[in-house]
Amino acid sequence: MKVAIVGASGAVGQEFLRVLDERNFPIDELLLFGSSRSAGRTYTFKGKPIVVKELKHNDDFKGVDIAFTSAGAGTSKEFAETITRYGAIMIDNSSAFRMDDDVPLVVPEVNGDDAFVRPRGIIANPNCTTIQMVVALNAIEAVSHIKRVHVATYQAASGAGASAMAELKKQYEQLIAGEKPTVEKFFFQLAYNLIPQVDVFTDNLYTKEEMKMYNETRKIMHSDIAVSATCVRVPVMRAHSEAIWIETERPVSVAEAREAFAHAKGVVLEDDPENRVYPMPLFKAGCDPVYVGRIRSDISNPNGLTFWTVSDQIKKGAALNAVQIAEYLLAHQK
Repeated sequence: MKVAIVGASGAVGQEFLRVLDERNFPIDELLLFGSSRSAGRTYTFKGKPIVVKELKHNDDFKGVDIAFTSAGAGTSKEFAETITRYGAIMIDNSSAFRMDDDVPLVVPEVNGDDAFVRPRGIIANPNCTTIQMVVALNAIEAVSHIKRVHVATYQAASGAGASAMAELKKQYEQLIAGEKPTVEKFFFQLAYNLIPQVDVFTDNLYTKEEMKMYNETRKIMHSDIAVSATCVRVPVMRAHSEAIWIETERPVSVAEAREAFAHAKGVVLEDDPENRVYPMPLFKAGCDPVYVGRIRSDISNPNGLTFWTVSDQIKKGAALNAVQIAEYLLAHQK
């Protein structure tokens, strides 16, 4: 198994290295690629140093079986043909191909078999907020069809990359020192603040991030489900949280929901309100699953249910989901 990582020096690229190691993914040879700025850096994988090569239009991907790409949509579009030319499966973490009809958009716990129909040799990794949500939704969908979803996200700095995480830390240090905070990665100061905008606004006044949750959820779940999202950036370093309200075709009791979540793939139930047991991002950074708690009936809707989820944006929301796609392909080869 020959594997490549494109964008190896970024936050997700570094997480790919950790996840592949943690899960003992079968690799005989690992190649690392990056920009001209990253080329020449050395990273260690399983005790062996690997030098980052500059990504170019050449034959470097000849013999590669799987390429994990996380270098931005522009790079993915430019290099897709170069990466897949010799048969490599490109598992892409950018937004470049997610809504293309001929590219599957996959969360293994929900629609793993879609990964086998990839006419362009590309599989898209969904947006982090969508991944987290559909893993939870899928548990309830098995009980009763979900007609609509309202979701408010609480998105950590990690969603904007390693430099954004560094900026949040720096802002706190600057403010404590009485200095003016550096504001470069976000629209406004994030420290001690909430920013009710993730990505740019579209014509309907939803942001691109919010529309991703609408469109990607329908594609992944093969459903007419309607999703209305409000995405908020919060001063948390890592791990996203989501407050989710759903309407099902028939009423789903709290007991039914808990049972569904308790047995769902990729979900860990943490729901004991009397003892203040519920997921929080502080304690879920670096963890693999989607955690669910605060489950209750929606008092405004007889067919409504509401719950809270937390998941690590860099792991399940990015690198881990991509690696799980590759694992699914290997485990279910057709």
